[in-house]
Amino acid sequence: MKKILFTCCLVFFVIGFVFADTINIKHFVIKENPFAKNEIAVVATDTAGNIQENVNGIFTFSMNGFSEELTFDKGTAFYRHKLDKSSFIYARHNNDQGTHSMLYYIYKHDSKLTPVKISWILLISIPLGLILLGYLFKRFIIIALIIFCIFLYFNHHSGLSIPTFFQSVIDGLKGIFSH
Repeated sequence: MKKILFTCCLVFFVIGFVFADTINIKHFVIKENPFAKNEIAVVATDTAGNIQENVNGIFTFSMNGFSEELTFDKGTAFYRHKLDKSSFIYARHNNDQGTHSMLYYIYKHDSKLTPVKISWILLISIPLGLILLGYLFKRFIIIALIIFCIFLYFNHHSGLSIPTFFQSVIDGLKGIFSH
């Protein structure tokens, strides 16, 4: 009887170690790839911005609407596509705990890339601010329309389409209500 009880306890103890915790990427940032020119890296971070070095393996990301298999090693994966000019990068990752997405403007100057995170609040506040100014000052309507067209042209020319614009805003709103 003691041997059976000991065996059962040993089996339950071993089973506890067999099932490993799955690793999920909840937060990530885009940085310049230090090892390749004109490429970026995706870095898995925690809420404080520290690199999660326990993230290893292949994770699926959507980069500007294209599905990419990124191989993470010690929390860092390299996006192996060269950037010829400044552009927007909309990175999105789905896992068991939901969808996590970030919109970045990658500014290319000299031989460096500088990623700038674009908040969904900023995306929505610029057009709403132009509409409000146009409504408040009737003479400003034409200038507001011209500025709005320039804003749309800049976004489209740099790789931010209208569906990506709205998807970024919707994901930002979902993020507010999911926390």
